[in-house]
Amino acid sequence: MSKRNSQSAKTAARERLRQERERQAKRDKARRQVIVAGSVVAVLAAAGGIGYAVVQGNKPAYWEGLKDARVTAPANTTGKDGTTVVIGKDTAKKTLKVYEDPRCPVCAQFEQAVGPTVKKDVDDGKFKIQFVGATFLDDKFGGEGSKNALGALGAALDVSPEAFLEYKSALYAAKWHPEELDDKLSNDGYLLKIAATVPALKSNAGFQDAVKKGTYDAWAVAMSKAFDENKDGVQGTPSFVMDGKKLVVDAKGNPPMSVADFNRTVDAALKG
Repeated sequence: MSKRNSQSAKTAARERLRQERERQAKRDKARRQVIVAGSVVAVLAAAGGIGYAVVQGNKPAYWEGLKDARVTAPANTTGKDGTTVVIGKDTAKKTLKVYEDPRCPVCAQFEQAVGPTVKKDVDDGKFKIQFVGATFLDDKFGGEGSKNALGALGAALDVSPEAFLEYKSALYAAKWHPEELDDKLSNDGYLLKIAATVPALKSNAGFQDAVKKGTYDAWAVAMSKAFDENKDGVQGTPSFVMDGKKLVVDAKGNPPMSVADFNRTVDAALKG
């Protein structure tokens, strides 16, 4: 090997070494940039997460926030915030107030046993009914099924009084009504599944949209407030009031739960 070739080899080797050092330096710099960038992102993400958590923590619960919300009242209602719901013939001289909570199992028992009789009496003009919806079972057992179902009832009422009564009957049906502790009515899909049994609601896009969007949720909260502030002394459901007097079957104040007891107490109230 000549001295010249040896020198050229050394020069080439030094050049390769220099290039390799430059490449390594670039890799090291890139790695540092990635680490720094990742650290910044992590810090920002943490800060953002904390910020989001703070916002969420300070954000009022959905239903709680509706207490001060603007109320969209369904059609076929009157009074403040549309919380007066009276159904029946104008010729009927008296009105039976019906206090119910959608989650109430005793309300379901009443509807299954006496509901058809109430419907017939209203259709015959024997009396009108004024529906007052309650949601206290949500507070008692947790959940939002009563409020959510009441909002869906508002959507049905917006379709027609008949759709409202049919949907209310379906909600209380043995096939659909959940146990008291089961918050199944908080599920919009379940409410719509029940509504599919009501001809006027089955393919009603407006009704379905109102349930999904919660159009009448604020109304449900307002209706619940009307129950809480009622002047009839009603604290539980189901309760029935005519001319300011509760319809009861015994000294304990129990409501009529059979057709015979219902007819007897209603007929007495109509004569009173």
